[in-house]
Amino acid sequence: MSYFLKRTENNLWHGKFSTFPDNLVVHAVSTRLGGVSKPPFDSLNLALHVGDEPQDVIANRRRFMQSLGFGINDIVTPNQIHGDKIFRVDENYRGCGSANYADSIPETDALITNTPRLPLMLCFADCAPIFFVDVENHAVGLAHGGWKGTLKKIAAKTLQRMGNEFGTRPQDCLIGIAPSIGACCYEVGGAVVDKCKAAFPTNHGELLIKRDGKIFLDLWRVNVVQLLEIGVPEENIDVAGNCTCCESSWYFSYRAAQKHGLDRTGRIAALIALR
Repeated sequence: MSYFLKRTENNLWHGKFSTFPDNLVVHAVSTRLGGVSKPPFDSLNLALHVGDEPQDVIANRRRFMQSLGFGINDIVTPNQIHGDKIFRVDENYRGCGSANYADSIPETDALITNTPRLPLMLCFADCAPIFFVDVENHAVGLAHGGWKGTLKKIAAKTLQRMGNEFGTRPQDCLIGIAPSIGACCYEVGGAVVDKCKAAFPTNHGELLIKRDGKIFLDLWRVNVVQLLEIGVPEENIDVAGNCTCCESSWYFSYRAAQKHGLDRTGRIAALIALR
């Protein structure tokens, strides 16, 4: 495991994978610390679609982007719908969704690019951010792995799309699965169980954890398994292992918010760009 948190200025923190070559990519996972948003979005909410004050989100985005050496107008971000659509972006898409949610890449849950200095950004509150770094062909990707997208195998599909677009080979790709809800907290119902069994008929037993009469989904392992299925070496896949629900003082978590009687919360962001 190579995931760690690094403190920057203004109480901002960057979650990073030490396995990603620093001379090739800029990447970070935000935390909920260091922003200006008011409860229940306190404080570094980076999503424009959750009911927070837009000016606060834009201020937060400026802080986060500046801490990584970019401006807010560099961001490319999609309207995430828990699907499996993957979209290739280039310089023509710079700024899409950066300050206006209506301008986001429509109905997309993974972005890929080989354009330098073009930061891809997705937002999360328990779903799994999945980073892709093709060290040979110099391309990157970022996927949103909630249970729906994960069971549609968005991680595997993103890597396969990178293969089609950039020549990415599974053995040349480094992958990081960032903090998200863990099997310790992710209790699921019958519909999710049925879909998991259908998607992984031979190995769903390791993905659905039975405990105290309940069933929990191991979102991290589901993503790992589908990547192994398409030929990614296990040593190329790094799982942060941090549960956003358990660590909701650091990360936004929809499940943790529900436990406190709240129906809304903010979103962390995952970001990656080629240098």
